[in-house]
Formats: sequence, C-alpha cells, structure tokens
Amino acid sequence: MKIDELSALEVSFNQLIETLLIKKTATEEFTVKLSSERSQFTRFNHAKVRQTGYVADGWIELTLMEDQRSCFRQFPFTGNWNIDWQIAYNSLQELRAELRLLPIDPYLVLPSGNNTSREVNSGKLLANEDVVPTILELVAELDFTGIYAGEIVIKAYGDSQGQKHWFATDTFTLDYSLFKESGQAVKGTFAGSNWNQSAYQTRISEDKKQLELLSLAAKELPRGKYKTYFAPAAVADLVMMLSWGAVSEADLRQGNSALATLSRQEKFLSPEFSLKENFQLGLVPRFNAWGEMAAPELPIIQKGFLVNTLINSRTAKEYQKIANGANSSETLRAPEVSPGNLAFEQILPSLDTGLYVSNLHYLNWSDRPTGRITGMTRYACFWVEKGEIIAPIENLRFDESLYRFWGDNLVDFTNFQEFIPEVGTYESRQLGGSLVPGMLVKDFTYTL
Repeated sequence: MKIDELSALEVSFNQLIETLLIKKTATEEFTVKLSSERSQFTRFNHAKVRQTGYVADGWIELTLMEDQRSCFRQFPFTGNWNIDWQIAYNSLQELRAELRLLPIDPYLVLPSGNNTSREVNSGKLLANEDVVPTILELVAELDFTGIYAGEIVIKAYGDSQGQKHWFATDTFTLDYSLFKESGQAVKGTFAGSNWNQSAYQTRISEDKKQLELLSLAAKELPRGKYKTYFAPAAVADLVMMLSWGAVSEADLRQGNSALATLSRQEKFLSPEFSLKENFQLGLVPRFNAWGEMAAPELPIIQKGFLVNTLINSRTAKEYQKIANGANSSETLRAPEVSPGNLAFEQILPSLDTGLYVSNLHYLNWSDRPTGRITGMTRYACFWVEKGEIIAPIENLRFDESLYRFWGDNLVDFTNFQEFIPEVGTYESRQLGGSLVPGMLVKDFTYTL
C-alpha cells in the first residue's frame, strides 16, 4: 500500500469517529472497530501458480450502547468519505431502532478511559512481481503446494469517550507442503515482516532432507508410551489449545478450565515451563475490543505456577476481578514459551530412541478437567533409534495430559525458539503467531 493511500484510510477513519461524536445523543455510547488489508495472494500447486491476485478489503464494526443495551452492524469501509459516511449513518439509524427491542445486559462494558496509540510497522517484503520467481526458484523440481499472503494489515479502534488506536503492519506468510508421489509430505511455514532469502534457503534445504527420509519404508508402531521430540510447530499447536478453555478467567470461574487444578495448586507443571503474552514483537495490536491496552508482557505460567489468567472487562465486571486487557474471548494473542537448554545438534542424541514429531493434527480436549488432549501426528514424523532417524511412521493418535508432558515428563525445551505464524485467511488475514521452542518429553502416550 502506498503511503498516501494508508494516510487517506486513517484520515477517513478519524473523520468517522469525529462525526459520530457529533451525531450521538447525550445518552448514547459507541465503539468503532476497523479491519482492513491490502494483500497479495498467490496459490501454488505442483510448483506452478494456480491462482494469484490482489485484494483490497476493509470493514467497520459499529456498536451502539444505551440504557444497558447494545447492538452492532458491520459494513464495508472504502476510505472514500462520501460513501463511508452514508453507510455509517444508515447503520446508526438502524441500530437506534433495534436497540429499543433488546433485553438489558447486566455485564455490558461501556467505553471508558483515555487510551490512545498509533503504531505503524514497515517491513521489507518481496515486490509483488518477485513473489513467484523467488519462491519457486528453490522448489521448481518438487511437488510444491502452498499459499503466499503478504502486504499491509490494519486494525483500528475509536469510541465515544475519545479512545483511539491505529495499528498497521507489513507482514507475509508462506504456508506450504512438499509432497512425495506416495502422498507423504513435509509441512512448512515461513513468515515475518522482512523477507530473508538466506533463511528461506535454509528452511527449504532442511525440508528437502526430511522429504528424502520419507522415501524410506514407513514403520508401524504399536500403541504405547514413547519418548518424543516435538518440533516448534507441534509445540505451537499444543500451546494454542490453552486458548480453548484453559487460560481464560471466565472458563476458570465457570468450571470449564483445564488449568483449574493448577490454579488450586493441586497439580503442578515443570519449573522448566513458562508461558507469557509478549506484545513487544509488534506483530499484533495491544488494544482490545474496548480500546484497553494490554501490558507489553503478561506472565501466565511462571516456572510451572499459574500466576495470571486472561481477564477482559466483562469478566472482571461479572466476577469482581481486575481486567488485564484480554480480548473478548480471553484467548492468547501473542504467546511465548521460554526456551530451555537443549541445543539443536543434541536433539536426536538426547531423544536416543523414540519419535520425532514435526506436526500435529486434529487436536481436541478428550477430558478438559484433567487437561487431556487428543490428536494425531501428521507430516514428516519419524522413528529414531540410537540418535538416528530410521524411518517415517504411520500416523498415530495420542491422548495425553498437559500435566504430564508439561509436568514431570518434560525433559527439556530447546535453547532456540521459532515463530510459528497464524496463517488463516478466512474473512481476512490473521495476524500474529506463537514464539516457541521445541520440546523433549518422556513416556508420551499414543493410543492408536
């Protein structure tokens, strides 16, 4: 996006807030949220371009509140004031008519405070015309399938109390797989704000080595407990399960949290396990749906102890707690797991005999109160003997408690971390991801 185009969007957004402040009645409150992007999308299949295009998109969510009631509308946002205000005004009138018909919400959170922020993170991405030749140069001879998405994403917020936030960032994600004729595949992601050709070459080189190993005859393993190394991508999947009924204060209060026994100190995790929200990388906005700013860092699990949950203002109001800037769903937005001591070259020797798991699939809670997670291995997972990869494995289903694999059975985390990006593009490009190490676990339970 050109600088003048970005500026025009910001000017139009600010003008919308200022006009709504004039048009609102004395008893009305409102919030305005903007999500916008300018994105280059390119899909690959068999190392050929199958679809490419440029998307310019944006929408506004306007929420109106009065007499302990609220309702909202979503509508397109073009940056053209004459178009945008007409749609916004019509939406405001509709909301006023609808509001009178709705029940009272006892835990409605009204705008408050005077937070303001403006953050624009410029990156160094591939020029649109360079995306295809640069990506395919290293994989032209392979069955390469994936999607590249890159350029600017904008999130913004304003309300009737004068809070205002603007966040814009240049990012790219490359979500891909390298396939064998047998259907086996190596899965990879490459992402950031600055394209690093050397890092891309290293990543593809490592993937090619794993692809060659997939040519070996697959080993079928009986169910049981195996020492297992989980690569960072697999660790990221396990961490994100904590967003689904674990780190939320509302879930804890309602008896739905997998960390309830940790909260009561009836069970403990390993002192090697520490988890925090880290917004200092600048990959996601710190402000939430009420314009509140989260702290740059928030420790959640510290050396095995639960020290904070995610608390939004609605939960705080209902349970008389202090909010800490969590989003409306009280989910992780910028998770980071602290590294350990296991060096890259020591992964296989330390594993000795067991499983090397690159990716996981179909994760779900099998017994949330006890922290049990079920799922499957997928993509480039291997059997290792005496520190050497022997064969790829047939897919295995597992069922294991986080109180075991992040507890007594945790051997160590790697001394390096990888950023595993969010790659979703449903409705809009997703921001952020997880900064996590790999981990070595003993006696991990595989059931099928």
